[in-house]
Amino acid sequence: MLTLNYTYRIEPTVEQQGMMLDWLETCRHLYNRCLRDLKDWIASRKCSLYSCSINREYIMSADISFPSYLEQKRQLTQWKKTNPRYKQVHSQVTQDVVKRMHNTWEAFKNRGFGFPRYKKYGRYQSFLFPQFKLNPIENGIVKLPKIGEIKINQHRPIPDGFKVKGVRIVARARGTIWYAVVTIQCDVKVPDPLPFGRGIGIDIGLESFLVTSDNFRVEPALFFRELQSRLKVLQRKVSRKKKRSKNWEKAQLKVARVHHQISNTRKNFHFQTSHLLCDMADMIFVEDINFKMTARGFLGKQMLDGGFGQFRDLLSWICWKRGKYFQQVDHKYTSQICPECNAHTGKKQLTQRVHNCPECGYSTTRDHASGRVILQRGLKSVPTDCREWKLSGSGVLSGISYLDKCRSRNANLRELEAYVCTAKQSA
Repeated sequence: MLTLNYTYRIEPTVEQQGMMLDWLETCRHLYNRCLRDLKDWIASRKCSLYSCSINREYIMSADISFPSYLEQKRQLTQWKKTNPRYKQVHSQVTQDVVKRMHNTWEAFKNRGFGFPRYKKYGRYQSFLFPQFKLNPIENGIVKLPKIGEIKINQHRPIPDGFKVKGVRIVARARGTIWYAVVTIQCDVKVPDPLPFGRGIGIDIGLESFLVTSDNFRVEPALFFRELQSRLKVLQRKVSRKKKRSKNWEKAQLKVARVHHQISNTRKNFHFQTSHLLCDMADMIFVEDINFKMTARGFLGKQMLDGGFGQFRDLLSWICWKRGKYFQQVDHKYTSQICPECNAHTGKKQLTQRVHNCPECGYSTTRDHASGRVILQRGLKSVPTDCREWKLSGSGVLSGISYLDKCRSRNANLRELEAYVCTAKQSA
């Protein structure tokens, strides 16, 4: 079963926006109520069987069972009788809220840390319609139960053979920008791409956003740092307004819109770069770095501004969609090994940006050497018969023709042409 998500911009009316904001607030209250019952049950079972603490204990009858997903789903009908706000929201939307809370609980148990927390005001930003009998999108209109018809910017049609299974409504920029995430399914099975063709290794960093094993560089885009001065002015204005006043809300909205702009430009850059890399090669290898840990250092702002974790996830998705092989390799000592002779050159400081091998005399930039080492590790992990060269329809290696356009003016094109001719003869 193939499942895809298409994100479309929607334009609800003022009345519909008010209704959807009320729904989000109701869903937030329901989420917190389910979590409160869960925490109360756990607190009542914390004390020892033979003794109690000196302070106090939360006492609950031993006959009360654990508030599981099915149990709270049954209780939802009783809660709607006592709280009429729950009746205003579609029944399947409220059921999904209970499911969402228990999915968070199950993820916490599997992870071992990160206990679910209460959602404060404004932190619950989406709700889901989990199923539809018919396609709700027709002629630029999406029909949602109890909400009605909403204008949708359907910039790409739903492919033939796919059915709409669910629609998630997402609020951004403090409830002023709305999106519909449409989940579509098709009864087909798409296999994962196999390793084949030309491969490249990618070294991700701060000085250059990435450097490939072919010494192709992508300069970093300063998404947050370019608008940091603008945010500083807007946030200073927010701090001078009376909290929860109308002027304070207007100032907060301006800040939220700038953050939304930063997020969109960063994601667009990641998509474009991912497609650029897929045009270059058939196998892409990256490091398995934990970017959450690296973002806690003194370069945390720069690491978070680059969004390297998001880029790696999007790159893996683009590779799967375009039939390219994607794999993560071990990141240890990639900057300390010479790609020519595999000698260990020792630890390099961050200010040392040139790789000089004392054994073979090979010299290049540090990021280029790391990219070559990543490629070598990736090729070792795939079968030998998968490393054959893949010729495109024009008779050149896959990605080579595009790489010529991306190289700098000082690139040695003669070596590249000889490389292509040799590959043709061997093929």
